[in-house]
Amino acid sequence: MPAPAREALLGPLRERILAFAASRMERSAAEDLAQETMLVLHEKYAHLDAPEDLLPVAFQVLRFKMAAHVRKRKRRGEDHSLPVDEIPLPAAEPDPEQAALAAERRACLLEGFASLGERCRELLRLKIAGHGFEAIRKHFGAASINTIYTWDLRCRNQLRESLRQIWGGRR
Repeated sequence: MPAPAREALLGPLRERILAFAASRMERSAAEDLAQETMLVLHEKYAHLDAPEDLLPVAFQVLRFKMAAHVRKRKRRGEDHSLPVDEIPLPAAEPDPEQAALAAERRACLLEGFASLGERCRELLRLKIAGHGFEAIRKHFGAASINTIYTWDLRCRNQLRESLRQIWGGRR
């Protein structure tokens, strides 16, 4: 088939393909898929020159392309993503409820720390500062690291019980 006759055949076919694709998906994707379909028809089906032969092949190729497009969007998570300008930005400061809860927890924790003995306060301060048990053992001059483990367990249990009493009294 001569080139002008082939172009006269493919022009209206492209419009029908584009209209079909646009009726089922967004316009930009429909245009891309119509173009890809036309490319396949030009490369692989150049031997078909009758509209009644080319039309069913064109729509079958388009349906395969559309299905592949949908699978790819699902795989990438694009089918349920939000545009960047629609995503709400978090506030710079915490909301008042969270700030009040944090302040109350901080006050309870400080009150619980104050109720501990000096050794427990110092041990927990060193742990919070990031010191390991061996460094804490040297700081206290304990003979064994197991002593520090025992002190740590007892101090944490005292703090937990103190916080339970403080927190229970406030409710």
